[in-house]
Order: sequence, then C-alpha cells, then structure tokens
Amino acid sequence: MRAAVVTGFDQPVAVREVPSPTPGENQIRVRVEASGLCHTDIHAARGDWPVKPNPPFIPGHEGVGIVDEIGPGATPLTIGDRVAVPWLGYACGTCDYCVDGWETLCEQQLNTGYAIDGGHAEFLVADARYVVKVPDGIDPVEAAPLTCAGVTTYKAVKVGGVKPGDRVAIFGIGGLGHLAQQYAQIFGGETIAVDVTGEKLALARELGAAHTVNASETDPIAAIRELGGADVAVVLAASPRVLEQAHASLRRGGRLVLVSLPRDNAMALPIFETVLKGITVIGSIVGTRKDLAEVFRLHAAGRTRVLCETRKLDEINGAIDDVLASRVPARLVLIP
Repeated sequence: MRAAVVTGFDQPVAVREVPSPTPGENQIRVRVEASGLCHTDIHAARGDWPVKPNPPFIPGHEGVGIVDEIGPGATPLTIGDRVAVPWLGYACGTCDYCVDGWETLCEQQLNTGYAIDGGHAEFLVADARYVVKVPDGIDPVEAAPLTCAGVTTYKAVKVGGVKPGDRVAIFGIGGLGHLAQQYAQIFGGETIAVDVTGEKLALARELGAAHTVNASETDPIAAIRELGGADVAVVLAASPRVLEQAHASLRRGGRLVLVSLPRDNAMALPIFETVLKGITVIGSIVGTRKDLAEVFRLHAAGRTRVLCETRKLDEINGAIDDVLASRVPARLVLIP
C-alpha cells in the first residue's frame, strides 16, 4: 500500500510503498477513505513534544474508512462498516480512569499516528474496541476532522461547563475554533470569536458568533471586558500570550479551558487574580468514544458544519507547509 511515512524528524514525510497491515487479535483493517491533517501530525513528524514517537511511523489520527478485514475477536463490527479511528487507539479498559469514563487519561494508552501507525495511508489496522462507527449520511471527508478537531473542541466546551447564556470566548477560529464555536452555541453560549484575520472572523460571524474581536487591531482583553467579561474562554491558539489574554478576559468565577499545546510549554499565571476572582483553569484533552459518537450524532442531525479542503496523500508536505503558514481557512483532509 501507499503510505506517508515519517523517516526522521529532520526529513520531509515520504510517500512510499509499504506492506499492507494484517489485523491481529481484536483488530480490524480499514480501507481509508479520508484522513484529516491535524497540527499534532506535524508535531509528531518533527518530534516537537517531550515524549517522541519512534520513526519510521505513519502519522494521522483522523482516519475514516471502510472495514475490509476482521481479526479474531474483533466484534461487533462487520465488513463494510464505516468507522473513524481516533487519537485514542488503545486503553487498558480496567484502570480507574477507564472505568470512570476518562479513558483518555489512561496511563497505558497508545495513540494512533504516534505509538501506532495511523491513517495517512491506504489502509490501517485499529483496535475494534476503540473505533467509532460513522452514522449513515455523513460524508467521510467531513467525518475525518470531527474525529479529532470535533471531539476535542466538543469535550472542551463540555468540561468548561458552558450553559445557556454564558459568554464563551473562542481564541483562535480555524480548524478547531470554527467547531468549538458551534458546540458552544449548541450548549446555549453567547460566543465571542477572537482571531487575527478578517477572513476567519467573517467565518465566525457566518456561523453565528454574537461578537468578533480582531486581536491584531484591538486589545481582546479590553474588548471582552467591555462586554462584561467571558464566563468561559476556550484557547485553541498555541501562544502563551494568547493564553494569558484569555485568562485576563474572564469575569469573576470564569473558567479557562486550555486545549492548545505551546511548544515552550509555559504561560504566566497570575496567582492573585486567579484566587481572588475565583477563576478555574482546566486542561482538556481529546474526548472519549462516547463523546465522538455524540459529535457524529450532532453532525448527522445537521447541527454542525465542517469547513475543510481535500488534498491528495502525495501532497502531504505541501499541505503541512500550508497549515503552518495559515494558508487554509479551516481543516485539510488527505485522500489516499
């Protein structure tokens, strides 16, 4: 099969012929129809994070496709099912986190496209217990971004405790932010979209944002405080300065939800303001299988829109360059 392979952290991703995988115990093989390109794929390919993957490996954790082979014990899936293969490729299923519905915190987890070969290929194998069926009627190209960008921002809105009438500031309107905004509105939030480009703020208004702030022209802290402050701020831009602006924009009792992962792994947290204003700081990782199933149901019901462009798998290096240069309005999806 053809696959995009990371051969070294200082090398371009190589699209080459590799052996097609065979499913083992509890595994399925998936013929990939679409595979979303996530910023995490780029971090993986460049070895940016403290715990690094081991080249050679195939990145991609937004793979969607058709089950075409089933290994021993892989139930209840059948050949022909369309499934999504998310970031959480495996968890132990027995630890406190798994039992309590926080499987994404399992210390034994293996992540797709990082510890396990991922979806930027014609085929991949996955643990049948950790894939999620895609409802009929959802385009696989749209299902792919929902598999990470969607479920990650849905979970962030959930753990942020967004409730009807809350002012919710979304910092960074792009591949994740345009979905976070929609989920916040589904939960009843009055959304404030913050970005530095007019095009993305126009998209936010089209999607129903009550307020927009161009942070390249206006101080977002002052603009949001003028509205009364945010009850919840969801940060999707990987900049310590943006994280700090989001914190400062909160009203008393506000919740700061951290999703992005700045490379330098730090932000300045003002302790007096955090304590005296009763601010809660929440780290939000990707959602669970249940969360992803909910994301798919919302999309199947017509409650969300996914903005994405497709590229051929052979174009992965150009696609990475475009993502890093912010030349795409939302999400890119690779087609094998």
